[in-house]
Amino acid sequence: MNTRKLLLVFLLILFAKQELQAQFGFSHEIGVIAGPVVFYSDFGQRYDFETNIGNVGIGIGIIHYMNFSYRADCNCYTRDRYFNDHFKLRSELDYHVTNFDHFGEWVEPDKTSLFADQLRAMKGKSSVLELGAQLEYFPLSIRDFAAGQYRVAPFISLGAHYVWYNPQVTSELGPLEIADGTSNPASVPFKYYDSFQQESASTWAVVGSVGIRYKLSVVSDLMLDSRWTYYASNWVDGLNPDVPENKANDWTYWLNVGYIYYLD
Repeated sequence: MNTRKLLLVFLLILFAKQELQAQFGFSHEIGVIAGPVVFYSDFGQRYDFETNIGNVGIGIGIIHYMNFSYRADCNCYTRDRYFNDHFKLRSELDYHVTNFDHFGEWVEPDKTSLFADQLRAMKGKSSVLELGAQLEYFPLSIRDFAAGQYRVAPFISLGAHYVWYNPQVTSELGPLEIADGTSNPASVPFKYYDSFQQESASTWAVVGSVGIRYKLSVVSDLMLDSRWTYYASNWVDGLNPDVPENKANDWTYWLNVGYIYYLD
């Protein structure tokens, strides 16, 4: 699925929510988010601090909320039920890009083997577009927060995203493949033979987050969101070596700041 199709699906979701509002009187919120994305991939060394801070990208997103606590059609609150006062449905379209390098002990300056040189020369990049929804739970009353009885509202969320990704893997030592399509031993470290991907593909992801909202005004909030995304694929970064240390699929940690505006 390409970018235009994902955008079209996102717009269809918003249209469907508008139809639900017409039928049931829900209100809406829109916003933007942005922040650094830590990509845990097959580049670098597992549990290595330099790897974690080195393979960091940037992400942006457009978000939409369905607010069950307030009726836009009558400018009044909905029936006082626990679900209406503690849950919101969030849909979003996100885009993030990360450049990859190998870090850790195997590429330290004192490592002078061909393997170390090949690791240092290997570069990567992954562009990721995500579309999905999350159900957010607010332990405190959404009505009381909207009315200004307190300024901070914590939340947790869980959801799923459809993911389209475009990985790129290169080497400064030359092409990754030779004429017959097999890995080039001059540029590819032996652990990555036939374990890289250059084509776009898609997958699903499980998304969970913990965050807070801060009330700026009657119609606007600031948001701090700490999010983990686990992909149902190990090819999102373009690498998938068949080695014992390659224990998990790719995943990301995204710390983003957002601005939320209440439409009605």
